[in-house]
Amino acid sequence: MTEKPKRPQQVYTLVVEVGRKSGDGLPKGATGAALMIYASGVDEDEAVRETVAILKQADMAPLDVTGYGTAEERAAQGHEIEDDERALMERALAENSVIVAQVTPFFDKG
Repeated sequence: MTEKPKRPQQVYTLVVEVGRKSGDGLPKGATGAALMIYASGVDEDEAVRETVAILKQADMAPLDVTGYGTAEERAAQGHEIEDDERALMERALAENSVIVAQVTPFFDKG
C-alpha cells in the first residue's frame, strides 16, 4: 500500500462577505462586513472550507468567499504585500489557522 505524498500547507488570502447574525460582534447598524483572512490549507478549496466552518462557529454568516491565492500568486499578479501582512501569513501557516486580518463593516447609505 503506497501512501499519498503529504501536500504542504500553504496560506491563501481570502475575502469573505458576511451578513448579519445575532452575536456576530459587528457594529450596531452594520448590514454585514468584508473580512480579509489568511487561511492555511493544502489547497484553496480546503482553506475556504475551514474558514467558512470557523466563521459559522463564531456566529458569523458567511455569504460569499473570493480567493486571491497564495502570497506568491498575488506577487505574480503585481500585488504589494507589506511586512505586517507577510507576518500574519507566516503565523497562519505556523499555527495551521485562520487569521482575520481586517474587518470592514458595511452600512446602508440612506
